[in-house]
Amino acid sequence: MESDICIESIDLSYRNYRLRVPLKFGSVIVNESISLIARVMVKRKGGGEAEGIGSMPLVCEWAFPDPRVEHEDKIEAMRLVAEKYAEILKAESGTYLHPIDWFVKFEDEIPRITNFVSEELKLRVPLPILASLVAVSPIDAAVHDGFGKANGICSYDGYGPKYMKRDLSHYLGPRFKGKYLSDYIKPKYEAKIPIFHLVGGLDKLTKDEVDSEDPRDGLPVSLEEWIERDGVFCFKVKLTGTDIDWDVERTKAVARVAEEKLKEIYDKSEYYLSVDSNEMHRSPNEVLEYLGRVKREAPDVFERILYIEQPVSRELEKDMFDMKPISAIKPVLADEGVTDIRKFDLALNLGWTGVALKTCKCHSSALLLAAKAEELKVPYSVQDLTCPGLALVHSAGFASRVNPIKGFEYNARQYLPQAFPEVQEKYRPIFEVKNGFVRTDILNGTLGLGLSL
Repeated sequence: MESDICIESIDLSYRNYRLRVPLKFGSVIVNESISLIARVMVKRKGGGEAEGIGSMPLVCEWAFPDPRVEHEDKIEAMRLVAEKYAEILKAESGTYLHPIDWFVKFEDEIPRITNFVSEELKLRVPLPILASLVAVSPIDAAVHDGFGKANGICSYDGYGPKYMKRDLSHYLGPRFKGKYLSDYIKPKYEAKIPIFHLVGGLDKLTKDEVDSEDPRDGLPVSLEEWIERDGVFCFKVKLTGTDIDWDVERTKAVARVAEEKLKEIYDKSEYYLSVDSNEMHRSPNEVLEYLGRVKREAPDVFERILYIEQPVSRELEKDMFDMKPISAIKPVLADEGVTDIRKFDLALNLGWTGVALKTCKCHSSALLLAAKAEELKVPYSVQDLTCPGLALVHSAGFASRVNPIKGFEYNARQYLPQAFPEVQEKYRPIFEVKNGFVRTDILNGTLGLGLSL
């Protein structure tokens, strides 16, 4: 098709930032963030070229948590994956494809690159495919962004039959004959969308807990202060998964602070919770015990829990946990365990209710997963990796074009408020939270994914 693009060049660069306060999830604590920025020059088959851009933090603590490999080695491995993937794409001179086909055509190369890097760096533990997806995701996003810009359209307008040679049956099976991504996404960006505020394991809940060791930079520290400033009413609560007493009390405490503060300041008691132990529950039975305790001790809080995110191991094929007993009580979404369509199918067969989508697992994959989830009528959320700058703009834009549960996660304002100041200034309505919402309609009328530095 005349709208297809070839890749002329790929440039990779990095920005490092220190987190304002430590972020604890699962068994790890994150103190720094390294963002990979990809610039991809593309040429349209019908003439014209444009530069696409993508960005994503390389959060190896989430994508590659194994403590047997040093942090520096993990980051080096992810950098090398991005560089090798870029080399493969650049070597396809004269190949013109739609962005989805660029991803699908070379998706099988990602495991091969992953294995090569693990051997090249002599890693004690092989690099997980999830870490490689995070590493290549800025390149994938930049290809989509450049495609839209080269064609003079919003990239989301390029996911229908006018711009795609193949319908979704080519990617997702015969059920999708005659259907396209455009059938499952919204025709424009929503005016505004709610955000989920992250309550990390080390985060303070009340003003009384704030002390002299906390930041004195004019920004909130405690959950109470964040509610006062931003009016947030959706909260993602990090659990230990190993201490049920602490987890139950933490859930109740977050709910208590949320309800009291929202009533006091905004005269409303509407609030919602999601809970995430980052795989630390050893079995579904422990999750059931946690839910049972919350329901008995605080039934009103139990009703506010929208879903549970990846409470048990990401190794779906290895563990084969039956998640149906949990799904019968609350939606349980697979996150780290779903790295492609096949793993999504497996998760559903095992009784997981739905999936957590993240642009860090690649924009192309997120679109295909969203389409399949919509077709199957299963719930999904949009989460992030403490995404700063353009990574946040990208994630917010994606969430605004699909139908996630309630809203999307946005926690960079808590942990990386100083990152990419020029992006925050340019896209201010997306970064400023008012009454629990950010505005995403400023992306309407923009080309590509609306990304620029």
